[in-house]
Amino acid sequence: MEMDQGIACGPRLELTAVPGVPIVQPGDDVGSLLCTALAEAKVELRAEGDVLVVTSKILSRAEDRFVDLSDVQPSTEAHQLAARTHKDPRACELILRESSEVSRAAPNVLVVRHRLGFVSANAGIDESNGRPASDGRGPWVLLLPLDPDASARAIRAAVRARFGVDVGVVVTDSHGRPFRIGSVGIAIGVAGLPALWDQRGRVDLQGRALEITVTAFVDQIAAAADLVAGQADEGRPLVLVRGLRFAPDEEARVTDLLRPIAQDLYR
Repeated sequence: MEMDQGIACGPRLELTAVPGVPIVQPGDDVGSLLCTALAEAKVELRAEGDVLVVTSKILSRAEDRFVDLSDVQPSTEAHQLAARTHKDPRACELILRESSEVSRAAPNVLVVRHRLGFVSANAGIDESNGRPASDGRGPWVLLLPLDPDASARAIRAAVRARFGVDVGVVVTDSHGRPFRIGSVGIAIGVAGLPALWDQRGRVDLQGRALEITVTAFVDQIAAAADLVAGQADEGRPLVLVRGLRFAPDEEARVTDLLRPIAQDLYR
């Protein structure tokens, strides 16, 4: 990423949860559903500075990423991890399938490097948004989307086709952090805007040049939108963020945010 990208945020930033997005079902066209919600809410999108933030759960639901744990056969490694973490061996098996390596395993803790490259607890598998157990089966869990960057690009294309406007799109999920309590929204998919904001070369209030400041731009957007989207039963999977300034980036990927494995001091 080049240093001067014209990224900025003024003293006012607007965050609006867009109503009318239904509970997504497997096979649904998420882009179409979101466009319909925007139209019915009479949202007039702007080509400059608008970002749509979409929770990953609705993409996972559309992709039918549900898994019935009663159908999962744990491997020997999964049983060993379950003994160390006190977790369900079937859940451990799914975590292993969704991951490239285990980072930390301890009682009630299983941190892994997800197949998408980021490090997270339990490979981002969600137990709260699965299908209700029935007929003695289950419980059901929900895996992360297969390719959040591709999903973000598809939503951006759907918005362009429907409204004739290019906006940024960020796909989010909630992650914990190793040195702080509580989860925050982070970006796991991006389209149309830079993932990083390289501020090296700018000056501080004393006129000193910034030498190391690189901001996780789309993570900041995700965390802000998370306040509006909510974490429980709010049902607000789509948030419009308005008031940013950025040069469109057609090549942005969430992998731009990932620290190279060779630099991972906690691996």
